[in-house]
Amino acid sequence: MAFLWLLSCFALVGAAVGCGVPAIHPVLSGLARIVNGEDAVPGSWPWQVSLQHANGFHFCGGSLISEDWVVTAAHCGVRTSDLVVAGEFDQGSDEEDIQVLKIAKVFKNPKFNLLTVRDDIALLKLATPARFSDAVSAVCLPRADADFPAGTECVTTGWGKTAHSASKTPERLQQATLPLLSTAECKKFWGFKIKDSMVCAGASGVSSCMGDSGGPLVCQQDGAWTLVGIVSWGSNTCSTSTPAVYSRVTELMPWVRQILEAN
Repeated sequence: MAFLWLLSCFALVGAAVGCGVPAIHPVLSGLARIVNGEDAVPGSWPWQVSLQHANGFHFCGGSLISEDWVVTAAHCGVRTSDLVVAGEFDQGSDEEDIQVLKIAKVFKNPKFNLLTVRDDIALLKLATPARFSDAVSAVCLPRADADFPAGTECVTTGWGKTAHSASKTPERLQQATLPLLSTAECKKFWGFKIKDSMVCAGASGVSSCMGDSGGPLVCQQDGAWTLVGIVSWGSNTCSTSTPAVYSRVTELMPWVRQILEAN
């Protein structure tokens, strides 16, 4: 098992809009590269953030769920000395209107286990709220009882490697369309490693990879993009014929609600 390391409402200017509806529409070709993905349209995944060390090194992704909160993977090991960068598309550009946000507190799910990688979720409380705009807004959280059936076409995004052998991560945000798998189907690949708090997607010519961790797997429900998974772990080689494993957000919603309400 390899970790894919380093892998709710918002207001638009002048108008209140629900979560999960980008002001800048994504364009998906259905191509099978994060490995086999493609460049995203700048600003079209406005909840995607880059988690960076103080020196600017991107090590994980995350998703804005409100002006004050980011959700990511527990295995990313985020610290309050790290930074959340919102509104970014091209990490090689100095021209973008990015927001560099400090982290006030990190809440790691207490059931997270580094050996089994179960309950791989962390919440980051921002020290100052993100400013929502056309290019920065929140993804929707699912209801705990929401159903996302196998075969549903979803999208994962991130700055992770486009090949496991790549020496560096891409500068531009990558996107890829991939189907959800049933738990039974996923267990054909991963066996007993698959727990209730995990959901699998891919094995379709596309895969998340190192650097995508903590980032979103989103599916459309009722016209809004909803956070169904958090990039967690997968094949050592980012194999596109093996499903990647994501934290199952519906299963983890009771803990998320508990933290948000108490803080």
